[in-house]
Amino acid sequence: MKAVATTAGALALLVLAGSAQAIEGGVDVGEDYTNVRVGLGTTTPGFALSGNWLRSDHDGSLGSLGLGYNVAIGDIFLSPQVKVMSTSPKDSKDGYAVAVGGGVNFPVTKMFNVFGEYYYSPDSFSSHIDNYQEASGGVSFQPISLVDVRVGYKYMTMNGKDGRKDNVIADGPYVGAALHF
Repeated sequence: MKAVATTAGALALLVLAGSAQAIEGGVDVGEDYTNVRVGLGTTTPGFALSGNWLRSDHDGSLGSLGLGYNVAIGDIFLSPQVKVMSTSPKDSKDGYAVAVGGGVNFPVTKMFNVFGEYYYSPDSFSSHIDNYQEASGGVSFQPISLVDVRVGYKYMTMNGKDGRKDNVIADGPYVGAALHF
């Protein structure tokens, strides 16, 4: 029920924003994980809606829906965001988490950008896990406006609760690509 209310609220905020929203879809592949991501308004100032599904070969999976507000300060792009996640760790019960964090994107040249993200969810904002942490960073190359190629490093963990094992969903380098419309 919370996910439905969050989704409806996010969509209502995007409709109220009234600006043109760009659509993005992409895939990131690491040695032991795959991340599929989509976004609406993630590359333009204003409200943004994002989602992803990440699957680890060894430690479970999670899906998320995020609502953020992008701010352009000169060439730097700041993106504070709140994510609602459905967690499915291998060594614990399925649950949910609400993470707060954001990202930054800094253009080095017209085609190269440096980016980073961090999200955190404490025990009080999650069920069946002690906490959730996600950090990533890397470099993106955009040879044309429709295509984005990324190389980076992602770390994502769900720390176990009540003596259960920690689940490191992602920990390593990745290569990704996205299409922008």
